[in-house]
Amino acid sequence: MLGEHGSFIIACYGVSALVLGALALWTVIDGRLVRRRLDELEARGVRRRSSGRPDA
Repeated sequence: MLGEHGSFIIACYGVSALVLGALALWTVIDGRLVRRRLDELEARGVRRRSSGRPDA
């Protein structure tokens, strides 16, 4: 079906799928870490500039 290069093609698809899966997992884990750091900063009283001043 894939000819004599079938194993090479399947290996390329496998490596590509593995890399894309790792990137997606890394993005999800990094997003959770950033969200946790932001929550810790907000718990310590550090506010975002975009949230505006509470007394304004």
